[in-house]
Order: sequence, then structure tokens, then C-alpha cells
Amino acid sequence: MLTNRKFLFALTLTLIAVGFTTYSRGARAHAAEGNEIVIQNFAFEPATLTIKVGEKVTWVNKDEEPHTATATDKRFASKTLDTGDQFSTEFKAPGTYKYYCALHPKMTGQIIVK
Repeated sequence: MLTNRKFLFALTLTLIAVGFTTYSRGARAHAAEGNEIVIQNFAFEPATLTIKVGEKVTWVNKDEEPHTATATDKRFASKTLDTGDQFSTEFKAPGTYKYYCALHPKMTGQIIVK
């Protein structure tokens, strides 16, 4: 029969194991959500992102100004993104996808899909 001290020790170990498993699942789920590009200070960060075929990329506007994510070859184009808005697209074929902000054309970036 377990004493109170042994029971508390076993319970503590179980709770630690459950917490670690939950944390690990959460980290994997977050990674599976896709890749994020932050729009801030009139720049895309990161400016170059390398991903695998079939992965999704999400642009999030954290700037005070509106922006877009528009492919130079017109394969994708977001609506105008206000502060806090986001846009996502999936890349189904390998290649280099260059994009820019249609409102501020000097803002550029690229997605490399392998």
C-alpha cells in the first residue's frame, strides 16, 4: 500500500508527464499550422522563407499601415490587410515565388518551395 508521501510523489510525476505530453502536442500543432511572415515597419519578416511543397504560409500585418502580399506573377494576392489582418495560401509546387506589397512596391519578399 502506498504511503501518503509515495502517493504524492507518484502523483507529481504523473502530472509532470501529462504536462510535458500536452506541451509537446501543442508545439507540434503550432508547427503544423504553417509558416508566418510578419509585416511590420514596412518590411516582410523574414524576407525569404524556405518551405516544403504543400505547406501553408500566413502573412500577418502588425504594422499601423495597410499592406498586401501580392505575387509578382499574380499566382496569389491578398486583399488589403489592415492592422491585425492576415492572409494565407498553400504552395503546391516547387519554385521561387516572389511577392511585394501592392501599396508599397519597394516592400518585397520571396518564398522558396522545395
